[in-house]
Amino acid sequence: MIKQITSKKNLNEAYLRVYRNRGAAGVDKIQVTELKSLLKVHGNRYNQHIEGETYQVSPILGVEIPKSNGKTRLLGIPTVVDRVYQQALHQVFQPIFEPDFQQHSYGFRPIRNAHQAITQSLSNINSGYQDIVDIDLKSFFDEVEHHILLGLIHKKVKCKATMKLLRSFLRAPIEINGKLQKRRKGVPQGSPLSPLLSNILLNELDKELEKRGHRYVRYADDFSVYVRSKKSAKRVGNSLYKFLRDKLHLPINREKSGIRRPHSFVVLGYSFVPTYKKGEKGKYQLVVKQSKWEEFKLKLKYLTKKTIPASFDERIQRINWLIRGWINYFKLASIQGKLKKLGEWLCNRLRYCIWHDWKKPDRKRKNLIRLGIEQGMAYAWSRTRMGGWAVALSPILRTTITIAKLKMRGYVSLVEYYKLASIIIEPPVTRPVWQVV
Repeated sequence: MIKQITSKKNLNEAYLRVYRNRGAAGVDKIQVTELKSLLKVHGNRYNQHIEGETYQVSPILGVEIPKSNGKTRLLGIPTVVDRVYQQALHQVFQPIFEPDFQQHSYGFRPIRNAHQAITQSLSNINSGYQDIVDIDLKSFFDEVEHHILLGLIHKKVKCKATMKLLRSFLRAPIEINGKLQKRRKGVPQGSPLSPLLSNILLNELDKELEKRGHRYVRYADDFSVYVRSKKSAKRVGNSLYKFLRDKLHLPINREKSGIRRPHSFVVLGYSFVPTYKKGEKGKYQLVVKQSKWEEFKLKLKYLTKKTIPASFDERIQRINWLIRGWINYFKLASIQGKLKKLGEWLCNRLRYCIWHDWKKPDRKRKNLIRLGIEQGMAYAWSRTRMGGWAVALSPILRTTITIAKLKMRGYVSLVEYYKLASIIIEPPVTRPVWQVV
């Protein structure tokens, strides 16, 4: 198997994936843009060391990133060279373990996504399974026991060199604030291997749930079980707690875990509310979690701050990327009404940016005249003492800088994006990529 990992074809595919994903530099400060030349010079030597079981894995760079709840998450960033070999390992492991994964596991798998998990959750609830065992694993990626994970992998991977390489990646020390710390458990988030390794471990949970005949949904370490009564939910919750503790050695976050009803349950950013359509009593529909709306509005507010050093066209481009990504993810929910209201606010923010960009009174006067305002009124408004936001809300801009004129500059309303939500935007590769090994 080690020859498969270091094969030219596999390594070139791994390089392309790492290059396209970009990502930050590791402890050696080498950027992804330098990777091609580095592998051309040293690629054969790296391969020899890996095949000879003497490859020295570099430490992982530990970076704390903020979470939406105000806390931080530790991200482990391998060096770009290690990322290539981890990706190569992932590409060889994926077809071996994928056939064994269960139907209702949706995270980080081919032809599966979060929308399928959310749709399955809604289907379970609307089928009458409305007592939900919602389990949150405490710091899952930090708590994975290496010996359990390696034991599961060794059942299918008998290559000694491959297992040694995997173990060295798992045991690589992490550098936090300039100090190296040993790692004896955990799979660092930020590694190309971590999603697959998490699925390999939690597949044991999936198989247990399948054996018991439960309805469940799992997306990475986020999973929930759907039953018909609160009594059943308590029994299932207790048995799962024992299974996770005794078999997989994974602790549960008791504060975030519990038995939910649909109106208090959240899955992957979606909430559930009753639908009051005739003949659909007891049914639920999807809505966006309130905090996700607030985060979205804050990001739009930042992109429309008058102090950002960006042209209007650059603002529009950044806003378009944000809107497309957000709406494409939350298109399953009933959001058209809220999008219309948010779109009106966003148009006023854009008018405010335009008014601020005009700056000097004479420029404001000339631009208002170009937009069809009578000269005397244009002069008066160009010298107004009203604040910029008040002017943006006034008829003088709302009737001149119309949505039609904003569209001419590239703006597309949120409601229109919602109607065209099937469009998926992917960042283009801006530089040519060649084979490197």
